[in-house]
Amino acid sequence: MQNSLLEALPAEDYAQFAAHLTQVELERGRLLYDPGDPIEQIYFPHDGVISLMTLMKNGAAIESTTIGPEGALGLMAAVAPRQSLSRAIVQTPLRAARIGAERLHKAWENSPRLRDLVDRHTEALYGHAIQSVACNALHSVEARFCRWLLTCHDRISTDTVALTQEFLADMLGVQRTTVTAVARSLQEKGVIRYRRGVVDIVDRRALETLTCECYGVIRGTYRRLLGT
Repeated sequence: MQNSLLEALPAEDYAQFAAHLTQVELERGRLLYDPGDPIEQIYFPHDGVISLMTLMKNGAAIESTTIGPEGALGLMAAVAPRQSLSRAIVQTPLRAARIGAERLHKAWENSPRLRDLVDRHTEALYGHAIQSVACNALHSVEARFCRWLLTCHDRISTDTVALTQEFLADMLGVQRTTVTAVARSLQEKGVIRYRRGVVDIVDRRALETLTCECYGVIRGTYRRLLGT
């Protein structure tokens, strides 16, 4: 996989900052930003998933959006200095291109195409977040779990997702025992194989029938705004 935003830029626009991109590989669980942190680095994933988590004072957390090869983390910092509004954590092993926000800002000033891409990406990310809010409030844990697995599967180059129960519980905003029960139910249906900390996607089509409408809505938003 390659990052779709970078691929969408005309060569002359991409050339303005390409030499300053650094290729990085980050392990699962790496913390990139916490709320209030200045966004000094922007990440363009090639393969893998970054989760944006909303944190509560009591330590509870829930995922609001995911970012993969269709997008970028911290892209609004290319417009002006920004602080992170959420926790950004590497959800699966990640290959990405990284660039300093100040460096990308210089390219943003000189490239109308890049400015347009940043605007449309921001709108897509916002659409993703508000759909997730509705989904978390209205849909069953099983449907949301299926949506999350499909969203993750779209952004990685393997059918195996290595995740702990605790991490999955945070993604869905439920207890670990609930995650276990839902995962076992899906395994009994032949949709996934679930081992401690590992989910193998066995039948993607079945996942698509069991997920909620939000999966398609979010995909449609990215396709309409970014062509991804």
